Amino acid sequence: MKSNKYQQILYDVTGPMALITIDRAEKHNAISLDTLDELQRAVAAAGADDKVRVVTITGAGERAFASGSDLSEVLHRDLRKALDPIVQGLAAQLEAMPKPTIAAINGICMGGGLEIALGCDLRIATPHARFATPEGKLGIIPGGGATARLPRLVGRGWGMEMLLMGEPIDAERALQIGLITRIVEAAELIPEARRMADHLASFAPFVPRTMKAMVHSGMEGSLAAALTLEKYAQGALVQTEDKVEGISAFLEKRKPEFKGR
Repeated sequence: MKSNKYQQILYDVTGPMALITIDRAEKHNAISLDTLDELQRAVAAAGADDKVRVVTITGAGERAFASGSDLSEVLHRDLRKALDPIVQGLAAQLEAMPKPTIAAINGICMGGGLEIALGCDLRIATPHARFATPEGKLGIIPGGGATARLPRLVGRGWGMEMLLMGEPIDAERALQIGLITRIVEAAELIPEARRMADHLASFAPFVPRTMKAMVHSGMEGSLAAALTLEKYAQGALVQTEDKVEGISAFLEKRKPEFKGR
């Protein structure tokens, strides 16, 4: 829904999922600074809402998730502004929030749009989705995190291929290299995201947030440090009431009733 709070995005909470839609279809959902500000405020609102267990970001229309940063603004950007977090700030916000995030990609996902998707925990896409980091053709390089997050996700080889060549890859290739994990028909994209959100919401509340923190923190440290952190995190969860409920429900062949304790 649009409100006085948001003019360039739509924000809706249904069940456990907050759906944030970039609503600039006439510009292929290009990310302006105003759009970015609204996205960051919406993500913060979803993070603070106890009813929300999962956050999904998508683009309005059928042609684009987000085509990149609004080039009419980038044209006049100077060094001072370029050093602001901008898209990096939103991607970091998505990565740092405890709740799982999903990018539901419906079409063009390039430049800053891809960098927003890279900040999400899970990425699903339609068959006609296209992915690229075309900044090199514009005389610049990515500034929203692609040079760091993309090779970490798909490996150095495909990271270099996409970053240096700047050529689009299709959804099948994106699936093959691990950039996305599911391809679904356009009509099923948001329903699939809702099914995923419902599934995640069925877990004990501490589980997805702890799993997410372990992966993000573990990838930044040594293997030994990550394994130690995992042990202590599991040690904390085995002391929860939800652990007792989860195992008891499994043994008793019934649905668990988790309480977040």
